[in-house]
Amino acid sequence: MQGDKLVIGDEHRWAAGELVPMVLQALTYKGAPLVVTVAGESGAGKSEVAFELARRLEAQGFRTIVIQQDDYFFYPPLTNARLRRVSLDHVGVSEVNLEALDATVREIRGGSPRVVKPLVIYEEDRITQEELDAAGVQVVIVEGTYTTLLPSAGLRILLERPYHELQLARRQRGREAQDEHLEAVLAIEHRIIAGHRERADVAVDLSSRSVERLCSFRAKLPPGLEAGEPARG
Repeated sequence: MQGDKLVIGDEHRWAAGELVPMVLQALTYKGAPLVVTVAGESGAGKSEVAFELARRLEAQGFRTIVIQQDDYFFYPPLTNARLRRVSLDHVGVSEVNLEALDATVREIRGGSPRVVKPLVIYEEDRITQEELDAAGVQVVIVEGTYTTLLPSAGLRILLERPYHELQLARRQRGREAQDEHLEAVLAIEHRIIAGHRERADVAVDLSSRSVERLCSFRAKLPPGLEAGEPARG
């Protein structure tokens, strides 16, 4: 999303450092790019952790691309916010075109060197398109609230933080008015995300700096991939 403001702090760098070995473990198979999802509530630090993780993987020689769920809402951000104020029934997974997001990821995994995807221009409240250079990509990081639901995900990461820290992070970001309506929206989001925890492979608490391995890290592989060391670009 054009206009997104990232504030990468020590906690995001710590989380990315913890996640790099897990991504490398999942990359012990050669073949299609590994899809890593970074999910969590608003203010959890998804974008910051995703881009810091990508930076570290690139530094180790792994071609990495980040895709943001924010580009796949059916409506641009300010319009979507107005619709939420009309009815809270608008809030939830149905706001996001997850099918289109997964299609973009599958296109990259299928080997397309260039992929056209939506791009939100936040300040102009509009959705346009951009072309991504996906040639040689080995890791696709998809960050966003509901990305744990993506069928193509190989490693699902869930970020967790105490409520007061989520509030502080949202205030620092300054996207929405901090009022009762926003609290109602976030309460709905919280209930939805709580139900996604059982789908995650790894839960990362940025406050206590703890990592919980919820199940196997090994990527869910398509048939025919060969075991081996991660291939560097």
